[in-house]
Amino acid sequence: MNLTKAIAGRRSTRDYTTEAVDEKLILRLIDAAVQAPSSMNQQPWTFTVIRDQALLERISQEAKAWVLATTPVGEHSSHFQTLLSDEDFQLFYHAPVLVLISGNEPNQCIENCALAAENLMLAAYAEGLGTCWIGFAQGYLNTPQGKHALGLPAEWTPVAPIIVGHPKSAPAPIAHKAPSIHWIG
Repeated sequence: MNLTKAIAGRRSTRDYTTEAVDEKLILRLIDAAVQAPSSMNQQPWTFTVIRDQALLERISQEAKAWVLATTPVGEHSSHFQTLLSDEDFQLFYHAPVLVLISGNEPNQCIENCALAAENLMLAAYAEGLGTCWIGFAQGYLNTPQGKHALGLPAEWTPVAPIIVGHPKSAPAPIAHKAPSIHWIG
């Protein structure tokens, strides 16, 4: 797939089929992720692949409760408050796979993992898969309880929880704002 088409066409997918994602395909996505640049070429990322739906359901419930308990009132819109309070809302949209990209070094951890995540999401789109970065899970997964739920070492910093699966339909294109560009010289 042409890179420009992949960049323009990739969307956050929140509606998946129950079809499993082949392990070899997941490994290809991770291989694409590790091709990302990293500060001083440290390549500090680690990948945790979760396909256990019962575990994802448990983490969804715990992460929603954590976000509601730790977010100051009024910081999230009423839409998000309602969504996170809904027992039936599953944070991972019942996607068959969660790939959690974590960093294991203190410098530019977030930036490095975000670069790897973008590569993974573009590669998934090129393979006909959908992805979505689940920001609501990120904070919880970085707590001792969240790390324990996934068996992550304390020194790892979870950065990018990316769900992956076969989309039920293609998300609609969205309009993008014109960039604000400040030219100097």
